[in-house]
Amino acid sequence: MKVKSGRRGTARRVLEKWQLYVLLLPALLWLAVFAYYPMYGLLIAFKDYKGRMGILGSPWAAPLFKHFETFFSTSIAVNAIWNTVIVSLLTLAVGFPIPIIFALLLNQIRHAKLRKTIQTISYAPYFLSTVIIVSLISMLFSANGLINGIITDLGGSEVFFTSLPEWFRPLYVGSSVWQSMGFNAIIFIAALVGISPDYYEAAIMDGATRFQRILRIDIPLILPTIILMLILNVGNIMNVGYEKAFLMQNNMNTTVSELISTYVYKVGLQQAQYSFATAVGLFNSVVNFILLVTVNFISKRFSDISVF
Repeated sequence: MKVKSGRRGTARRVLEKWQLYVLLLPALLWLAVFAYYPMYGLLIAFKDYKGRMGILGSPWAAPLFKHFETFFSTSIAVNAIWNTVIVSLLTLAVGFPIPIIFALLLNQIRHAKLRKTIQTISYAPYFLSTVIIVSLISMLFSANGLINGIITDLGGSEVFFTSLPEWFRPLYVGSSVWQSMGFNAIIFIAALVGISPDYYEAAIMDGATRFQRILRIDIPLILPTIILMLILNVGNIMNVGYEKAFLMQNNMNTTVSELISTYVYKVGLQQAQYSFATAVGLFNSVVNFILLVTVNFISKRFSDISVF
């Protein structure tokens, strides 16, 4: 009887607020069509896919994990995984705290117009396409670029930033941080705006400096948001988009610029090895899922803050 009454109560609440569920319906349909339905295509990771035979008609791979074994037996597998992990960790280590620091500093600006102007300028690069970002990198850091022009004017010799392997990661990470810093800070700015002014008034009355207010009020109160964003970022650590890495890649820096995503693009689309590319992509997604669940469990265990 309790189960039935509970179901009736749920149905009643849904009927009372049916307009909200109607508004939610397009988002659910989009999620089903573009996020869940494509998972059906993961079958080809375990098949020898033939376009003319379709996904279900293609024969199963023998052995079943043949494409995974092929990937791990290639010389490029370890290099691609290592490069992906290094680039992701560097981006996380540099790119995660900077938006938090930027949001904390921006929150200290009391002039509303100045604060909005700085915020708008900071997140404008996020809307630039990857091609434009790589073009800017080339204009600034190529042999005939602005930076080398300044170096030669000061009596130095040209540095081949865009060709030397040791410069790929600094350029990639630096441009990523510059592009996403302002946009990623929005959620932390929103969290700071939600802090009650009473905390600041009490701290000012106690003689707390701005730095002390940041340390004792701002950071502790937005810490749950910081932890949640860190969990999501760690869970996405293996998902490095291929576009910028592929555009920045050349024969000189392939040893550090060949990522899992660029490798999947090459073997999947350029070489039409669909089953093999899907297997590599599935491995990448499984690693991300394991990382997300692990970090979420650790966070829930020690801080009682988790995504799920």
